[in-house]
Amino acid sequence: MEALRAHRAQQRKDKEAGKNWKEHGLVFASLVGTPLDAHNVRRAFRKIVKDAGMPAYYWTPRAMRHSFVSLLSDSGVPLEDIARLVGHSGTAITEAVYRKQIRPVPLQGTAAMDKIFAR
Repeated sequence: MEALRAHRAQQRKDKEAGKNWKEHGLVFASLVGTPLDAHNVRRAFRKIVKDAGMPAYYWTPRAMRHSFVSLLSDSGVPLEDIARLVGHSGTAITEAVYRKQIRPVPLQGTAAMDKIFAR
Protein backbone atom coordinates (compact mmCIF):
# COMPACT_ATOMS: atom_id res chain seq x y z
CA MET A 1 0.00 0.00 0.00
CA GLU A 2 2.89 2.32 0.80
CA ALA A 3 4.32 1.93 -2.72
CA LEU A 4 0.92 2.59 -4.31
CA ARG A 5 0.42 5.73 -2.20
CA ALA A 6 3.86 7.00 -3.22
CA HIS A 7 3.03 6.21 -6.85
CA ARG A 8 -0.26 8.12 -6.60
CA ALA A 9 1.52 11.14 -5.08
CA GLN A 10 4.08 11.14 -7.90
CA GLN A 11 1.30 10.82 -10.46
CA ARG A 12 -0.43 13.89 -8.96
CA LYS A 13 2.81 15.84 -9.33
CA ASP A 14 3.11 14.69 -12.95
CA LYS A 15 -0.48 15.80 -13.63
CA GLU A 16 0.11 19.23 -12.12
CA ALA A 17 3.44 19.75 -13.90
CA GLY A 18 2.45 18.37 -17.27
CA LYS A 19 0.57 20.57 -19.73
CA ASN A 20 0.16 17.54 -21.98
CA TRP A 21 -1.51 15.34 -19.35
CA LYS A 22 -4.47 13.36 -20.68
CA GLU A 23 -6.58 11.91 -17.89
CA HIS A 24 -7.57 8.30 -18.49
CA GLY A 25 -8.11 7.27 -14.86
CA LEU A 26 -5.21 4.82 -15.02
CA VAL A 27 -3.19 3.66 -12.04
CA PHE A 28 -0.17 2.93 -14.23
CA ALA A 29 0.15 5.40 -17.08
CA SER A 30 2.82 7.08 -19.19
CA LEU A 31 4.33 10.37 -18.03
CA VAL A 32 1.49 12.20 -19.82
CA GLY A 33 -1.34 9.99 -18.51
CA THR A 34 -1.84 7.85 -21.60
CA PRO A 35 -2.03 4.04 -21.48
CA LEU A 36 1.31 2.28 -21.30
CA ASP A 37 2.49 0.45 -24.36
CA ALA A 38 5.42 -1.94 -24.83
CA HIS A 39 7.77 0.92 -25.75
CA ASN A 40 6.95 2.84 -22.52
CA VAL A 41 7.50 -0.25 -20.40
CA ARG A 42 10.80 -1.21 -22.07
CA ARG A 43 12.15 2.34 -21.79
CA ALA A 44 11.26 2.61 -18.10
CA PHE A 45 12.62 -0.87 -17.42
CA ARG A 46 15.96 -0.06 -19.15
CA LYS A 47 16.30 3.03 -16.97
CA ILE A 48 15.70 1.04 -13.78
CA VAL A 49 18.23 -1.61 -14.84
CA LYS A 50 20.80 1.03 -15.80
CA ASP A 51 20.27 2.93 -12.52
CA ALA A 52 20.90 -0.37 -10.69
CA GLY A 53 24.30 -0.57 -12.41
CA MET A 54 23.47 -3.56 -14.58
CA PRO A 55 23.86 -3.84 -18.36
CA ALA A 56 20.53 -2.66 -19.75
CA TYR A 57 20.83 -4.73 -22.94
CA TYR A 58 21.00 -7.97 -20.93
CA TRP A 59 17.78 -7.68 -18.89
CA THR A 60 14.34 -7.26 -20.41
CA PRO A 61 10.85 -7.65 -18.95
CA ARG A 62 10.63 -10.95 -20.84
CA ALA A 63 13.92 -12.19 -19.37
CA MET A 64 12.60 -11.34 -15.92
CA ARG A 65 9.46 -13.37 -16.64
CA HIS A 66 11.56 -16.39 -17.63
CA SER A 67 13.72 -15.94 -14.52
CA PHE A 68 10.62 -15.68 -12.32
CA VAL A 69 9.26 -18.98 -13.63
CA SER A 70 12.62 -20.74 -13.44
CA LEU A 71 13.41 -19.60 -9.91
CA LEU A 72 9.98 -20.62 -8.62
CA SER A 73 10.27 -23.99 -10.36
CA ASP A 74 13.76 -24.57 -8.99
CA SER A 75 12.46 -23.74 -5.51
CA GLY A 76 9.86 -26.50 -5.69
CA VAL A 77 6.74 -24.44 -6.45
CA PRO A 78 4.29 -26.70 -8.34
CA LEU A 79 4.09 -25.99 -12.08
CA GLU A 80 0.30 -25.52 -11.85
CA ASP A 81 0.77 -22.69 -9.33
CA ILE A 82 3.46 -21.03 -11.44
CA ALA A 83 1.27 -21.22 -14.56
CA ARG A 84 -1.55 -19.45 -12.69
CA LEU A 85 0.85 -16.77 -11.41
CA VAL A 86 1.99 -15.91 -14.94
CA GLY A 87 -1.52 -16.02 -16.36
CA HIS A 88 -1.39 -19.26 -18.33
CA SER A 89 -4.53 -21.40 -18.49
CA GLY A 90 -2.50 -24.63 -18.44
CA THR A 91 1.03 -25.79 -17.76
CA ALA A 92 2.20 -26.67 -21.29
CA ILE A 93 3.46 -23.20 -22.28
CA THR A 94 4.88 -22.55 -18.83
CA GLU A 95 6.89 -25.76 -18.98
CA ALA A 96 7.94 -25.71 -22.63
CA VAL A 97 8.73 -22.02 -23.09
CA TYR A 98 9.40 -20.39 -19.75
CA ARG A 99 10.80 -22.92 -17.33
CA LYS A 100 14.55 -23.35 -17.55
CA GLN A 101 16.01 -25.62 -14.92
CA ILE A 102 18.77 -23.91 -12.99
CA ARG A 103 20.10 -27.01 -11.24
CA PRO A 104 20.75 -30.23 -13.14
CA VAL A 105 17.84 -32.56 -12.49
CA PRO A 106 18.63 -35.94 -14.14
CA LEU A 107 20.12 -37.40 -10.94
CA GLN A 108 18.55 -40.84 -11.45
CA GLY A 109 20.19 -41.13 -14.85
CA THR A 110 23.55 -40.13 -13.42
CA ALA A 111 23.27 -42.71 -10.66
CA ALA A 112 22.40 -45.40 -13.21
CA MET A 113 25.40 -44.49 -15.38
CA ASP A 114 27.69 -44.63 -12.35
CA LYS A 115 26.46 -48.20 -11.65
CA ILE A 116 26.91 -49.29 -15.26
CA PHE A 117 30.45 -47.97 -15.62
CA ALA A 118 31.61 -48.91 -12.14
CA ARG A 119 31.96 -52.53 -13.26
